Amino acid sequence: MMNQHNTNRTSKISSRRIGRLALLVAAMLYAIIGTGCGPSDGEINAFVHDYEADVTGGEYILQPPDTMEITSPNCPEVDGETSTVNADGKITLKLVGDVKVAGLTPIEIARKLEANLQRFYQRPVCSVRVIDRRSKRIYVFGEVDGTGPHPYTGRDTVLSILGKARPTFSAWADRVHVIRPSHEDGKRHVIVVNANDIIKRGNLEKNFHLLEGDILYVPPTPLAYVGQKLQELLQPMQPAAQTLIAPGYAISSADTYYRGNE
Repeated sequence: MMNQHNTNRTSKISSRRIGRLALLVAAMLYAIIGTGCGPSDGEINAFVHDYEADVTGGEYILQPPDTMEITSPNCPEVDGETSTVNADGKITLKLVGDVKVAGLTPIEIARKLEANLQRFYQRPVCSVRVIDRRSKRIYVFGEVDGTGPHPYTGRDTVLSILGKARPTFSAWADRVHVIRPSHEDGKRHVIVVNANDIIKRGNLEKNFHLLEGDILYVPPTPLAYVGQKLQELLQPMQPAAQTLIAPGYAISSADTYYRGNE
C-alpha cells in the first residue's frame, strides 16, 4: 500500500510538472514567432554607425596589464625589449627607467620613448607593437565551448569571435545576441544577428566589428531549450524515483544471490 501511495504521488507530481512544461513550451514558441526574422539592414547600419569600432591597430590604447614589444634600429638597449604595463601604468626600461604609458597608443608611446632616448642618442627611432592585449575583452556566453572573456584586438567581428568560441551542436546560430553595455542608463544596445545567413549568403556587411566589452550570447535551439527545461523539471524527481527503485533492486539482487548459493 505504501508503494502504491508513493507511485500515485509521484504520478501526480509528474502530471503537474508536465503541465508546467507544456505552458513553458507554448510561451517559448509564442516568443519565437513574435521575434520576427531578424534585424533589417537599417537596424544593422544604425547599430554600427552610432557605435563604430576603431579598427586601426595604431589606435589601440594600452592599459595594465597589456604587453608591448619595442623595436629600435639605433638604440640597442631597448631594441627587442618586451614590457608589461604595470598596475601604476608604467613600464621600466634600460637607460630611461620608468615611463608612463597607460592611456597612450603604440605610436604615442614610441614618440615618448624617442624623446626620452634623445638624452643618450641622436635622432633615436622607435616603434611599438602590442603583443598581448590583456586589458580589453569581449565576452561570449551560451551554447559555445569557449565561454567567457576573449581578447579584444580592435578587428574582431561577430564571425571571428564565434569562430574562436566554437558554437556547440545545440547552438542557435540564427539568433546570436550582440549586447553592447553602457554605464549610461538607457544606452544599452541589443541586436540579434543571423550568423548562418551571413555564412551562407556571404553578406559580410552584417558581420560588423565589435567593441571592447561587447557580449555575445548564443542561445540554444528551441528543441535544445525544451530538452534543457525538461531535464531541469525532472531532476528533482530523480531522488524519489531512486527511492522507489532501490528496494526492488536490492530484493532482486538478494534473490539472485541466494538462488546461486542453494
